[in-house]
Amino acid sequence: MTVRDVMGILGARVACGEEWLDKEVHTACGSDMMSDVLAFVKDQAVLLTGLCNPQVIRTAEMMDIVCVVFVRSKKPDENMLELAKEREIPVLCTGHRMFSACGMLYEKGLRGGADYERYH
Repeated sequence: MTVRDVMGILGARVACGEEWLDKEVHTACGSDMMSDVLAFVKDQAVLLTGLCNPQVIRTAEMMDIVCVVFVRSKKPDENMLELAKEREIPVLCTGHRMFSACGMLYEKGLRGGADYERYH
């Protein structure tokens, strides 16, 4: 699956990083707690979150997250978007709630880190 696929499944809009929509995504994580992301995320993941602050982008960079999706119509500010651009991390926004967004991606075959390792 690619970031572009994630965008289509969630009916999301691109806040920044349109040039990186063809990056591959292997797993997903939904969390508003960056400590959980640091503990459980594997490479090439998409992060779904409602936490809208620069720490999200910094965590994404540190964990090699491919894409950040802000749920519940959260809108990152220009500083966050600039940080994401510098790190080549596409940022998407969707009106779906986190539970629904995660379920939609799961239904289309995207799994969490442990599930991905189990089946691949």
